[in-house]
Amino acid sequence: MKRCALFCLLVTLLAAQATAPEVEITAEPHHHLTFENKSVRVFNVEVDPHSETLMHWHRHDYIYVTLGASEVVNAVKDKPPVTVKLQDGETRFSPATFAHIALNPTDHPFRNVTIEILEDESLRNSAAQANVKWDEDRGLDILQNGTKQVLFVKDGIRVTEFELQPGGVIPLHHHAGPHLAVALTDYELRSEVVGKPPATISMKTGESKWIPGGYSHTLTNTGSKPAKFVTLELP
Repeated sequence: MKRCALFCLLVTLLAAQATAPEVEITAEPHHHLTFENKSVRVFNVEVDPHSETLMHWHRHDYIYVTLGASEVVNAVKDKPPVTVKLQDGETRFSPATFAHIALNPTDHPFRNVTIEILEDESLRNSAAQANVKWDEDRGLDILQNGTKQVLFVKDGIRVTEFELQPGGVIPLHHHAGPHLAVALTDYELRSEVVGKPPATISMKTGESKWIPGGYSHTLTNTGSKPAKFVTLELP
């Protein structure tokens, strides 16, 4: 029965693709703009159960961070729909340019944080021309009561997932350039920047924070629950 329902849904979606009006991502009502500067544009996306987005354009490469395990039907313009299963916190890269409908066939909301890379073309070119290299571009490090996993580097941007148990510490490290942090859980961290008094960073699941570079610090999970977040470091 479930398979039949999904088949009918896909047939309906194919018909909708042919006639769907196309909008820019900023006009798509399920995409809520939360931050924008010259480098990135951040949207919190939520699609209710058994509903779908409008056909909308992605003009820039983007990275998305999934909030909660989910299943979504991705209907790219002029292509057959594809069902994608995603785990909580799963982070992926999508190259532009394309238009699509995202349909949620489940009984749970589909949520993610979508980060458009507004300087994608210049970052691709600078990475190719200057041969930008990170000290790490993939791999898992064991921290004090935590882990750090470099997921990938795309458009010169390094994407890393951190998980800190209560009391867990990210040792002293340097941020030469800016980065965007995306919270996968509610958390409270103590940041100890070299030369400055300690400060508390509190974030809720799905929140994003743009942080300028040029400093070194440690981070400690001062909360009673695990802290999990993803960072996007610009070169």
